[in-house]
Amino acid sequence: MTRPPSFGALARLAQHRRLDIGALAQEAQVEEPALQNVLAGSAPEASLLRRIAPALGLHVADVFVLAGLPVPDDLAAWDERAADHMDGLAYDAIRLRAERRQELRSYVRSLADPVMNRCPPALKAHEQYEPNAGGVLVRMLHNRNLTWSASAKILYDVGGVGPLSASTIGVIGHGRKELTSELLIGFAIVLAIPAVDLAVLLRMELPSGAPPVRPSAADVAELIWDARRLDAGQVARAAEYARRGRLRSRPISQEGTQGQD
Repeated sequence: MTRPPSFGALARLAQHRRLDIGALAQEAQVEEPALQNVLAGSAPEASLLRRIAPALGLHVADVFVLAGLPVPDDLAAWDERAADHMDGLAYDAIRLRAERRQELRSYVRSLADPVMNRCPPALKAHEQYEPNAGGVLVRMLHNRNLTWSASAKILYDVGGVGPLSASTIGVIGHGRKELTSELLIGFAIVLAIPAVDLAVLLRMELPSGAPPVRPSAADVAELIWDARRLDAGQVARAAEYARRGRLRSRPISQEGTQGQD
């Protein structure tokens, strides 16, 4: 089985990228000794996590997950009803032409309220995971306001994995299913984290590397992130916007799952 990640994950990533710790500390605007202590496995301060994440090209909420810490309210998805529309949004978005995907992303960003301060609901019992690799991955999906069901559908449509059942996502999250290279690559696509980096963070290996990510999949992964803190009505409107855009476009294939790049 894959071993549980620790906050040493960021040290592995920095080493993998051959990053200079002094330069990283300067870019993150933190004291070098404090950064060295964190990379050595010391308990990090929340303020340091917020600074170091952008310097490493990671979302701050995901770095809190990697640290095994609760995601702060101002970074967390808050409207669980919106999750019901996320897979529909992704389904239509992946089938849009490139220019319409960009229009959709602009529309979604226009809906976001930068000063919104909402309290996320308490995690349900089945959403509380041990700090294993699968738990980290599913918590990152939760950062994107994806339920088990929505995750399974999006991993299929966007990540090219499956089809999986909703319960399988739960089994992965609770560490009862081995993470294969195929699964890791699918999660990496949906999370918009390079598969090689994700493998390093989780102490996994990709024996044959990872194939290039389709532009349509990369766009939709970013779209999912953009929509993570919208409310149910806003995500429903975005999904309808995507659906109308798809219907206005010329059909591109019988299957439609590859989108148009």
